[in-house]
Amino acid sequence: MSRKFIVAGAQLGPIARDESRASAVARMCALMRAAKARGARVVVFPELALTTFFPRWHFTDPADIDQWFETEMPNADTQPLFDLSRELGIGFHLGYAELTADGHHYNTAIMVNESGEIIGKYRKIHLPGHFEFEDWRPFQHLEKYYFEKGDLGFHAFHAFDGKAGMCICNDRRWPETWRSLGLAGAELVVLGYNTPLHYPPAPEHDHLQYFHNELSVQAGCYQNGLWAVAVAKAGNEEGCDLIGGSVIVAPTGEIIAKAQGVGDEVITAEVDLDRCTEIRANIFNFAMHREPSDYHRITAPKDAS
Repeated sequence: MSRKFIVAGAQLGPIARDESRASAVARMCALMRAAKARGARVVVFPELALTTFFPRWHFTDPADIDQWFETEMPNADTQPLFDLSRELGIGFHLGYAELTADGHHYNTAIMVNESGEIIGKYRKIHLPGHFEFEDWRPFQHLEKYYFEKGDLGFHAFHAFDGKAGMCICNDRRWPETWRSLGLAGAELVVLGYNTPLHYPPAPEHDHLQYFHNELSVQAGCYQNGLWAVAVAKAGNEEGCDLIGGSVIVAPTGEIIAKAQGVGDEVITAEVDLDRCTEIRANIFNFAMHREPSDYHRITAPKDAS
């Protein structure tokens, strides 16, 4: 049985602070229709795709904070996306801020199949930024203030005739993310990101933001023999420039599709999950060549020397 199909990355341009979720969902529905018209079986939307990137501000009132979070999925605002998924027979990945019934706040992503059913959930583990307001910054990056570290781990689940995994934004920079997903058997990894073009703690790296984005995804794919679809929320959002550069990457590490702008845009490519064996059998054969007994420092406690 062939395991070839078309994947789509649905990059979003900026979402204004006062733009409604219904408006963002309408934009995503238009992109979903465009992806389906190109034959896509699944479409990947960015991190925090329903709202502006609110961690750039410092809110202290719990009500001001919780307004950015979803308490159920689907809900009234996102139901049209699920309905369209079912109507068109196309799966999707969606990133959003999640508030659980017992009061926990997570940066979350879900995978939905072609029948509009949630088949996987992931909560961001590698939270970047800082815990408290820092007045020297031109904008805040308060993910550690707003979100708790994800509690679901890195897992692969059955989807699209293979095994898929998820991560979110900063997770892509950490090789442990990709290796964990590779060891779980993931053949396709999907992720969204909201990455500023300007990095206040190290502005000398600003010109490398696009390069480091591609480097992280390409290395993860090659070193684990898997496909990836990495999708941005991009453009000038409330005065903060976010990179675009959404990409689809092959198990060889090659970029096979890339967004050209920083607005709403669909990229597509055909993936063949059977090609994962090109790398996994010939180069990174985990069973034959890994030596985990020598990797103890990787999982040692943070304060270990």
